[in-house]
Amino acid sequence: MTEKYYLGIDIGTYETKGVLVNIKGEVIAQSAKKHEMIVPQSGWAEHRPNEDWWGDFTFVSNELINKSGCNPKDIKAVSASTIGPCMLPVDKDGEPLMNAVLYGVDTRAYKEIDYLNNNIGEEKIFKFNGNALTSQQVGPKILWLKNNRPEIFNKTFKIVNGTAFINSKLTGNYTTDHFSAAFVSPFYDINKQDWSNELINDLIDLEQLPKLVWTDEVIGEVSAKASKETGLAEGTIVSSGTIDAAAEALSVGVTGSGDMMMMYGSTMFFISITDSILSDSRLWYAPWLFKGEHSLMGGLATSGTLTHWFKNNFAKDLQGDDIFIKLAKEAEQSPPGAKGIIFLPYFSGERTPIHDTHAKGSFFGLDLTHNRSDMYRSIFEGIAYGTKHVFDTFKELNYVPRKLYSVGGGTKNKIWSQTTSDIIGLNQILRKTTLGASYGDAFLAAHACGDLKKDDINNWNAVDYEIEAKTDNHDIYSKGYKNFRKLYESTKNLMKEMDD
Repeated sequence: MTEKYYLGIDIGTYETKGVLVNIKGEVIAQSAKKHEMIVPQSGWAEHRPNEDWWGDFTFVSNELINKSGCNPKDIKAVSASTIGPCMLPVDKDGEPLMNAVLYGVDTRAYKEIDYLNNNIGEEKIFKFNGNALTSQQVGPKILWLKNNRPEIFNKTFKIVNGTAFINSKLTGNYTTDHFSAAFVSPFYDINKQDWSNELINDLIDLEQLPKLVWTDEVIGEVSAKASKETGLAEGTIVSSGTIDAAAEALSVGVTGSGDMMMMYGSTMFFISITDSILSDSRLWYAPWLFKGEHSLMGGLATSGTLTHWFKNNFAKDLQGDDIFIKLAKEAEQSPPGAKGIIFLPYFSGERTPIHDTHAKGSFFGLDLTHNRSDMYRSIFEGIAYGTKHVFDTFKELNYVPRKLYSVGGGTKNKIWSQTTSDIIGLNQILRKTTLGASYGDAFLAAHACGDLKKDDINNWNAVDYEIEAKTDNHDIYSKGYKNFRKLYESTKNLMKEMDD
């Protein structure tokens, strides 16, 4: 009997990664290709769709096939995820009319956000879409396109995100999943779970948006043209795909209500699964990947980025490839509470739950007894306090994770991960395979074509170990968290005055 394979490819901000796996979830081949984020001017962030998205996809797809030596006809299904939400206008031939405008990191549409909020009403938008209108939403960027690039806007046949673009290249069909669509406010009605021009009917025709599907649906087959470019066999099943963070959550076993992913990366990101809509302006909402399920999300603006900042500015005396390991050992020499230092991690403002672009980072409480180890430890504690602030917001909505799955490079940093568990008071579950979104994409491919049930991810990716929350330092961290919250509240007006 011929073995079946499943291919998953994830296109990130700076790199595209792909995996080829078998029915047991065993990795047969891996591939990666780097690309750049283009910043034409302050507040803008772009990708080149044909080069960075489709070009990377075809490179990685061909390399996976070549590395594995498998017959392309034995690859039963393929699925992709991309960064999101993004905005890309394409013409009738599916060709990009400009570079893709990226997710919340691109803030060019700030005037359009104000315009839509003022003309529609912030509360009305929130009730309709379940999210406040921010740079994370696609609608204002479509309005920016009309206002600033009318010649492109008038030629636009479809407006797509990254996954919809890849799917159109593979199959000729324009589709997007409901999870991704929730970020196309004010055009997505969360109650009807459908596109709607109820809030704004004079910007675009709804036919210009991709067809809505659930993430476990088959949306087409690889065309003859795509087959020549990707190396995949013509007729290979293509599943919907989604945004990268959702695919990564699935890859580590986030499958049902009460499950949550906590991702340690350049930022902290949290995805939780709920049975019903839980919507709060301090957090983010979207329908989950599967019909009848929902998700509630949060994210810090800077996390792992801060460790790089500290290394580059305060550890120039350290040499080698293990500088972070050396710094972590130093931090372990500092006692819990970092001798009273309170660190605010708001070096790029803050996302959830305060949504404050004026927020500033700080080390508070320094004296002549403090050293580098105390400051470095306080960074991990400050990030963990910010994480607890998000978790407390979840708790106010009566949501406490039943199982907390952690992923990302920070899980390998013992002091960071253990401090986080101790401060939030929750255990963290770590899986054996931590390949990220591309592994989740491969599973979605197998699930969409009916070969696996969604809970089979537990057979693919077994639990490796668990970080247990300790209560030894509860009093210290409880006091530190209270001071963390007070410090921001006491200085947020000054922070805004500094920007003004």
